[in-house]
Amino acid sequence: MAGIVVHQDKIPDLSAVAALCPFGAIEVNDGSVLINAGCKMCRLCVKNGPPGAFELVKERRVAIDKDRWNGIAVYLDQTDGEIHPVSLELLGKARELAGKVGHPVIALLAGAEMGKAVAEMRHYGIDKLYLYEHPLLEHFRIEPYAAVFEDFIKRCQPAVALVGGTAIGRSLAPRVAARFRTGLTADCTFLDIQENTDLDQIRPAFGGNIMAHIRTPHNRPQFATVRYKIFSAPERMASVSGEVMRVVLDETLLGSKIETLSSSRKAPVKNIEDADVLVVAGQGIQRVENMTLLEELSQKLGGMLGGTRPVIEAGWLEPRRQIGLSGRTVKPKLLIACGVSGSVQFAAGMSGSDKIVAINIDPGAPIFKIAHTAVVGDVCEILPSLLKRIKAGEVAQ
Repeated sequence: MAGIVVHQDKIPDLSAVAALCPFGAIEVNDGSVLINAGCKMCRLCVKNGPPGAFELVKERRVAIDKDRWNGIAVYLDQTDGEIHPVSLELLGKARELAGKVGHPVIALLAGAEMGKAVAEMRHYGIDKLYLYEHPLLEHFRIEPYAAVFEDFIKRCQPAVALVGGTAIGRSLAPRVAARFRTGLTADCTFLDIQENTDLDQIRPAFGGNIMAHIRTPHNRPQFATVRYKIFSAPERMASVSGEVMRVVLDETLLGSKIETLSSSRKAPVKNIEDADVLVVAGQGIQRVENMTLLEELSQKLGGMLGGTRPVIEAGWLEPRRQIGLSGRTVKPKLLIACGVSGSVQFAAGMSGSDKIVAINIDPGAPIFKIAHTAVVGDVCEILPSLLKRIKAGEVAQ
């Protein structure tokens, strides 16, 4: 790694050097100058210190043989044998990426009693499925699952590893990526691949004000996490394909300091990600009392009610109904945005909707740039008229 080297013989005054670092990373101990863990690599000591006293030594990169890393890998996120839908979406994207570089699609499945899950996954075009099946993997615990993932990477050496942006995936992916000293891009909204297998990873940054384009050209594998509903799941094929590779891992690697005493499933709750129709409240609805109009409209259309960040922060809707970068990503068949300005953060969480209808009093609102149908006007005047027509049967529900 890069670091600062201190040339002691070029420091004429030991008492003055500590003040060079605003982070307190320069220490004087027993007549020697040391750089501690507080160093931020800002290089102020190199610039402002005695000539030649502090030297920046850059990391020497070892050229990686990219031809040795072959395959697009997907971690199949499961709970009690049920595969999370985001894993199916990643399989579809993996197949697309693999087709561009001529690589196989490889999947990792870990758990206990995975027979049904294995049989189902073979309908989604996987070339090889590595199965780690053991009673100690019944419940997710970070240590054994990280050991499994590490073993999988060492065996397969995939060029890319895709992980769903679930609670499990966000815990597991960075730990495994760190073990291979490689890059990880979280919450990607776009993925593509170069001929040399460098992965193009695009994600919002700085609160969604810019889109960062990230590559990891000097390390393998390349890790990326993706939220649910960013990509489309592939069609389930009638035929089965793919070789199942059963791997037995040493039980000493499956140990954990975490003990699961009991577990139970939460009562099923329909989330906004699963709704075909969404009515979304923005600041333009003006008052909490107007939420009843949107709730009525969502009920009439058989949908659900969501909101933007300001609406959630005002306490008008519960947090799990927030749409956007700091909330949920949705892809309904119909989304009606009511009084939503359409910030970049919000748009990133719903731009994949099949049909977007936007109602806003401001004709220059950013939401109109991504809407399929734009209605300029006061949402508090338009919705009562629309509801009246729906009740009269003038508008098909």
